Amino acid sequence: MSDETQDASHETRAELQKSDATELEVIEVREGAFGVHGTGDTSGFGGLRRPVVMPGASQPPYGGWFDEVAERLASGEGLHDAIEKVVVHRGEITFFIRRESLLQAAWHLRDDAGLRFELFSGVSGVHYPGDTGRELHAVYHLLSMTHNRRIRLEVTAPEEDPTVPSVVAVYPTADWHEREVWDMFGIVFDGHPHLTRILMPDDWPGHPQRKDYPLGGIDVEFKGGFIPAPDNRRSYS
Repeated sequence: MSDETQDASHETRAELQKSDATELEVIEVREGAFGVHGTGDTSGFGGLRRPVVMPGASQPPYGGWFDEVAERLASGEGLHDAIEKVVVHRGEITFFIRRESLLQAAWHLRDDAGLRFELFSGVSGVHYPGDTGRELHAVYHLLSMTHNRRIRLEVTAPEEDPTVPSVVAVYPTADWHEREVWDMFGIVFDGHPHLTRILMPDDWPGHPQRKDYPLGGIDVEFKGGFIPAPDNRRSYS
């Protein structure tokens, strides 16, 4: 987020107070190369262990206009406990919102005169298989053209109940974005007017951008040679 995206009546990015997280969240530890385990690892990296680390919660004051937005969001009707945590990282702010409060938070962020996040830039899906009970994340990017500010909302759901409220009623442009996240990650946006696939064929099995999706593929023949599909080559698991 560049200095130009800050509200001119507040501090620039360089002048914002730092609110770095004091703790990191380890949600998974990956071993070997490409998920390879045991004697099937021919890469030479069988002993590699790499934690998947996320920045932990930041503590107020967050600095500059971040505090104003956090306070006005939490003061919205029915939103006093909607924020799970706030993360300030690399000069950007992310609000983790309880999924049952997402729709109300979106209305408040759009309509409150001191917030006015009118523009929905998009929603992205993320799959963290090791984040037990909250494996699926939906990440929303909002812009206030009135105040020239950007924030991020993040909502989590378990794989067993991958349901998140749709925000199409608040931001109509979310329609196709939510369809793509459903198609690729299988997050079900409750209340979406027509949640169908947008990239894959209607009868496609599974959701291709999940980390546990099978590699798959088709056999390839060229100049008398034959290459089996990736899922039929040597197994590394």
